[in-house]
Amino acid sequence: MLDNVLQSPSLSLVADSTKVLNYKLNSQNYITQMFAAQLPSIKTGFFNVHMSRGFIIQPHWHTNVNELVFIISGEASVAIFNPFTRKLMTYRLTQGQNIVLPKGWFHWIVALKDQTHMLTIFDKPTPDIVYGSDFLRFTPADIMHLAYCINPDEYNRAVAPIQASHVLGPPKWCGNQPGTYQPHQQQYYAEQMQPPTGYYNY
Repeated sequence: MLDNVLQSPSLSLVADSTKVLNYKLNSQNYITQMFAAQLPSIKTGFFNVHMSRGFIIQPHWHTNVNELVFIISGEASVAIFNPFTRKLMTYRLTQGQNIVLPKGWFHWIVALKDQTHMLTIFDKPTPDIVYGSDFLRFTPADIMHLAYCINPDEYNRAVAPIQASHVLGPPKWCGNQPGTYQPHQQQYYAEQMQPPTGYYNY
């Protein structure tokens, strides 16, 4: 089947992934993007993510895409909840390493070094994103009480500061001091990564 985009007289195969701002917390923590709106000939899409030590891409999941995270520079802790084993898998990734985040798997990313730069690449040009912040603020306190026996008043107090979807954190109103984050004491699977048999060193 012929691709109408590729046959267009106005076809462009080049774009700048730094021009369209998706989200900005401050001058060191921001996300730009490259999707079909910026480059119609692209069949995938990605976020160009810059983070400082102790900052987080908030817990979230994608309903329609698989994601590949590639670390360009710096270091990051990537945590994923495996819905089949019901275990949290945590990986520590450094420059040149990558990880696949399957569709529908809950995950988050914390920068462990300043000037961490990564690409989060999707297998479709329009990823859906469900933010943990939205899940928390839109779930009624009586439902959390019914489901988990959480005190409704305490739940309302706990989630009251979450007034918007959060992409990067901690939020500006939070008392946490970025840069002081220490990864929780879990096994880091990626620390044992070795080139596979048949690896070619270019």
